[in-house]
Amino acid sequence: MLPVINAELPSASADRCAPAAERTFVDLYREHFGFVWRILRRLGVTADALEDAAQEVFLVLHRRLAGLGPEVSPRSWLFGTARRVAADVRRGQHRRERRLHALAVVEGGDRRNQPVEQAEAAEFVQRFLERLDPDKRMVLVLADLEGMTAPEIAEALEVKLNTVYSRLRAARAEFERAVGDDERDSKTRSSVPCSR
Repeated sequence: MLPVINAELPSASADRCAPAAERTFVDLYREHFGFVWRILRRLGVTADALEDAAQEVFLVLHRRLAGLGPEVSPRSWLFGTARRVAADVRRGQHRRERRLHALAVVEGGDRRNQPVEQAEAAEFVQRFLERLDPDKRMVLVLADLEGMTAPEIAEALEVKLNTVYSRLRAARAEFERAVGDDERDSKTRSSVPCSR
């Protein structure tokens, strides 16, 4: 079921081609919500994420409506925004699935039933996070484990967006180095003969 704002629906004679800048947000919302909903669905947004994704499209419209020029077609602009939101939602869903899989490994309770490699990987990640600088750790956890976007993280941590990107890049680089070091150590340990 589509959400509806408590107000009268636009009349059939409403000019659907009028530029976005000449119309109110409420008019655009009423007139185009169904269009945005259908586009998001066709772009692969799952039913459980559809309402939030549609609302995100209209939040972007609300923030940018004053800056839209008279040459802007509302439907074209909404389609472009819906396409970007749908891509973000799909990436977020993929990240959530990976995160849930990783959490199942980390919090799996009975590790005897888990493959040894998964248990070791989970322990490695936990050790890495414990020794990582707290600022970098928070950004890495929010981005890669919680699936938040950089702008969401910047807002949540009250830091500049570039700071988020910088910390995330540095944390990921440290993780890559740690993985490389661990792999080299594993090869060294496996090549050393056992003494009896």
